[in-house]
Amino acid sequence: MKAAEDCYYCLEGLLRQAAGLATEETDLRARVIEEGLLLLNREFSTDKTSIAVATPLHRLVRELTGNIDPYLGIKAAELEMAEEIQHSLDENPEGDLRKCLAYAVRGNSIDFFKDLKEIMVAMSGPVEFAIDDTAKLEQKLEGARSILYLADNAGEVPFDLPLVRWLGGYAPVTYVVKGSPVQDDITLSDLERFGMAKELPRVISTGTDTPGVDMEIASAEFKGEFVAADIVLAKGMGYWETLSELPAQGKVFHLLKAKCGPVASSLGVALNSYVASLR
Repeated sequence: MKAAEDCYYCLEGLLRQAAGLATEETDLRARVIEEGLLLLNREFSTDKTSIAVATPLHRLVRELTGNIDPYLGIKAAELEMAEEIQHSLDENPEGDLRKCLAYAVRGNSIDFFKDLKEIMVAMSGPVEFAIDDTAKLEQKLEGARSILYLADNAGEVPFDLPLVRWLGGYAPVTYVVKGSPVQDDITLSDLERFGMAKELPRVISTGTDTPGVDMEIASAEFKGEFVAADIVLAKGMGYWETLSELPAQGKVFHLLKAKCGPVASSLGVALNSYVASLR
């Protein structure tokens, strides 16, 4: 999915957000934003994905501030929020694929920069998929020998676990995280730090510091596993934005909430729709 004109303003907001999290020094923050805007103006193009522009922006913020993980505190806060939300939902999705998918996609609503009550309202309603390829996924699971589960934000991991366990009843599941910090995406070190590694099956990383995944710079291990997998469950908008640039293979199952206009438009759904699409 190529960037839309509106993506520029989102990327500018992302730059300011990352700079604010990375340093409390006013002068340094101003310098980071100034240089970041120069980079954004130079690199932004509707011939690129927004991820291709966001990645160098994040790298610039980390390099100039010396903060290798500006979103670490946000990730911890998201996990606390996830625990509180789970208790309030009092929902048991175990034992049913559709329930597990709905539970997992609810986690895609978590956003630390929104009010908890607002998130609770969004997550408490029914999950109705605007695109629903659940039946197709069930058919593919019958013959699957290996499954990749591409994880998204830290706060979503607890909501992924029932689905990961359900999929594991069909074939071995490999949970894929980011190789190093970017935004609030979960990393290998985060899983250890927050005590979640023991709850997951085999875990590898994309080998990159990009939202979604840039296949040109992804690790050889990840690319090999991606090719070999019978099913790739890709969680969140970042993976839609990047993997939709590849030819359709009939094995990538996108599970997300379309939280921005350009993504919703590219999928042909209304804003804030839930999507379960096999591509």
